[in-house]
Amino acid sequence: MVFFYINITYICPMEKEHQIFGIRAIIEAIQAGKEVDKVFIQKDISGELMKDLMKVMKRANVNFSYVPVEKLNRLTPNNHQGAVATISPIGFIDLEHLVESTIESGSKPLFLILDQISDARNFGAIIRTAECTGVNGIIIQKAGSAPVNGDTVKTSAGAVFNVPICKVEHIKDAIFYLQGSGIKTVAATEKTDQNIYDISLSEPLAIIMGSEDRGINPSVLKIVDEKAKLPMFGSIGSLNVSVACGAFLYEAVRQRI
Repeated sequence: MVFFYINITYICPMEKEHQIFGIRAIIEAIQAGKEVDKVFIQKDISGELMKDLMKVMKRANVNFSYVPVEKLNRLTPNNHQGAVATISPIGFIDLEHLVESTIESGSKPLFLILDQISDARNFGAIIRTAECTGVNGIIIQKAGSAPVNGDTVKTSAGAVFNVPICKVEHIKDAIFYLQGSGIKTVAATEKTDQNIYDISLSEPLAIIMGSEDRGINPSVLKIVDEKAKLPMFGSIGSLNVSVACGAFLYEAVRQRI
């Protein structure tokens, strides 16, 4: 008996977010070089085609997670075969190109590094503030970072299409590259006695913000040039990361005007 397969890639628009469902369609999208943000895979699913998908995702370093079938059913009413992928509505820029083009433009570099911020709405709010404060580019890690999806686009008020975004394998490598390019790195963290208003943010700069639950990774804190915190006077000991990011960016703007 001979089986014939019809390869159909179905892309379902959800505002400015795109989805692909079906194992073979996702494989084809990754191999075609599409900007696949994340793949959601049904728990306890197996088969040769799923093995092929896993191999392709690992080769391309695509972020994925195992989820209950109920989540996949909520993502799409169609026959997903146990896999749904989200495709970014934007293209990502290479870090070296971003840094070189920013320096060559004559502007004083201001970059933002997000250490595994996972909430799409926080990500979108940060992008919106970054666009308003003249940030030259945002650097995120491929694994563990929020996707650029419909929520991100909406919360950013469209700013996601104006601010270059880089995806890197490791945040630490990006920091080392920036430092080697003459860019000062400052971590926003409560694990310091130094106040944000007592340090210089007027030179070429990259501000690092940590994830919603863990903050900045300890291994990252060890290699930054400076650490700074915002003064807190209330009983709650922390701010939403997008709010804290806005405070840091506008202090940088104040010092640069």
